[in-house]
Amino acid sequence: MSASAPEPLLACPIMAGLVARHRPPGFEARRPFPSLVDAIVSQQISGKAADSIMNRLRSLVPIQPAELARADLRRLRRAGLSRAKAIYVRELARFAQDGGLRGLSRLSDAVIVERLTTVKGVGVWTAEMFLIFSLGRPDVWPVGDGGVQRAAFNLYGVKTPRKLAALGDRFRPFRTHAAWYLWRSLGSS
Repeated sequence: MSASAPEPLLACPIMAGLVARHRPPGFEARRPFPSLVDAIVSQQISGKAADSIMNRLRSLVPIQPAELARADLRRLRRAGLSRAKAIYVRELARFAQDGGLRGLSRLSDAVIVERLTTVKGVGVWTAEMFLIFSLGRPDVWPVGDGGVQRAAFNLYGVKTPRKLAALGDRFRPFRTHAAWYLWRSLGSS
């Protein structure tokens, strides 16, 4: 078992078993704008499909606010984005150009979610994935994530959002780590 795992995880036998079987989470800080573009692209599709679309998008348009804000929708669609996601990416680019992403790392999780969800196409799930995978925030519990929901049901029998939220309370202030191990339990690497 990993000696570096947070105590609240090790106190739960199920989670302690996951910690023993899987590598520890590795959250690296990422640049906000490309990370959010990636999060929008990744909405409701597999990781493999999202990677493919992101690679095509990068080959067509630099992943920079000024470039994406003025990108033609047809060009964005050629990368594999749906019409809605192409519009969302352009909206995010305009938001970034207007300074909406400045200083995010100094804000609380709740304020970041509130700010980001003002952008069309950025919902709570996308904002939470940003907190986890771009900012490396340690205590994010994405109750709306299908993977977390499936794993919590498989391992804990949790069936409702309220019970999922209560499960997360066990792992405070390291709920991000718990979510990571739940995702690992589903066989993703």
